[in-house]
Amino acid sequence: MSSAPPPVPAGAGTEKNARERARQLDRDDELGFLRNEFNIPTKGQIASTRLPEGASADTANENDTSKCIYLCGNSLGLQPKRTQTRLTQYLSTWATQGVQGHFKPLDNSPLPTWLDVDERAAEMIAPIVGGHVSEVAVMQTLTANLHLLMSAFYKPDINKRHKIILESKAFPSDHFAVETQLRHHGLDTAKSMVLLKSEKSADNILTTEEICNVMEQHKDDTALLLLPGIQYYTGQLFDIPTITAYAKQRGIFVIWDLAHAVGNVELKLHDWGVDAAAWCSYKYLNGGPGCIGGMFVHEHNGAVTKAITDERPEEGYNHRLAGWWGNDKKSRFGMENRFHPVKGAAGFQLSNPSVLDITSLCASLEVFGLAGGMGKLREKSLRVTKFLEEQLEGMGEAERKLFRIITPLDPKQRGAQISLGLDTGLLEGVMKELERRGVIVDERRPDVIRVAPAPLYNGFEDVVDFVEAFGEALRVAKMERDTL
Repeated sequence: MSSAPPPVPAGAGTEKNARERARQLDRDDELGFLRNEFNIPTKGQIASTRLPEGASADTANENDTSKCIYLCGNSLGLQPKRTQTRLTQYLSTWATQGVQGHFKPLDNSPLPTWLDVDERAAEMIAPIVGGHVSEVAVMQTLTANLHLLMSAFYKPDINKRHKIILESKAFPSDHFAVETQLRHHGLDTAKSMVLLKSEKSADNILTTEEICNVMEQHKDDTALLLLPGIQYYTGQLFDIPTITAYAKQRGIFVIWDLAHAVGNVELKLHDWGVDAAAWCSYKYLNGGPGCIGGMFVHEHNGAVTKAITDERPEEGYNHRLAGWWGNDKKSRFGMENRFHPVKGAAGFQLSNPSVLDITSLCASLEVFGLAGGMGKLREKSLRVTKFLEEQLEGMGEAERKLFRIITPLDPKQRGAQISLGLDTGLLEGVMKELERRGVIVDERRPDVIRVAPAPLYNGFEDVVDFVEAFGEALRVAKMERDTL
């Protein structure tokens, strides 16, 4: 799916030389200017237990060396500085225009009217997922969108196709969604749910061959395949185009959960023939905690081919759970009880979307626009992640024995995340020591930390800072564990 990363210049293995290399790589980084687009908390701020009073979130005037090392974009992306500006503009519109904000454009405002806010967001996110504007909709939340997609495209027949294939270690909400969809249709999960489990990897790193073999085994009675673009725990990037093509050739509908892939790796959902996909926007898209999600529906599955009539109101489009905002704009405000869906993914919308959420998301999407496309971001990400791998592998022998890299080492099989499995009993101590040193990463019990340098705001020196702090944290955590 992706080419190998450009080589990182070789250098001596000392920490001093590593830092010198990192600083030179950061100076040469054509996307390095994007870091200044974000509010990066200082070490003092992340250690504080009080909300700042009367102070701006902008920390641009603080000494850069006091910034924390934030490598947690796979859990929650940092706040773009322009988010506060855009939200203030939205609040000013609401305060001064009231309901007129839905329809009345303001000459000096960069924001769309609230009636058109979802269309603006679709235009901005379509290039990030590799879809036509008509194939994407910014709406609801990730799990809600998965349910909406399954309600439209999962049509089980117990005598024919009824099974859903998903990974055995799927993110819990995906597992819950599949189980409840099966029960909603009166099906037994023991008979209709097929769990993918690797026979070769204890961490469940699934090969494309293993996935295809299971589809082949169940090809006659499988209706749906649900997989993550990137597995949340291991950081593995699946071969989306190959798996999609294999499934479709066997009549299996494919839905991808792109929570950890969107804004992280290059996606070409339309060209790959992906049936449908859903994602959240608070990780690599930096929309803010719990921000609005999105979905992709390929044009073949979202077409509206006939005029809607009173006699046959259900003809001409794929059935779905319908709502007011999915109704065509030309008839939406006619207040008729006849659903005439917008063509494409927008026709799957339910209620009017949160303008607050979309305004926050679009502020970040503006920054993506400055990057010049996902291709450039992916290239940088490959370089930074490879540098991280090299620095981890080059740690002292005593520290290197205390962890293992879970994420595939092949750059084509990972995004911006590297998951590290720690020796038993070290997780709590390592996390405590990292936090004390101003390093923010993500933990997954019982013994994994996830390290994710996001290319929009992380650089090579962040990697050096992390590895130095990680080594110190390992030594302290081991000493504490061994003295118990």
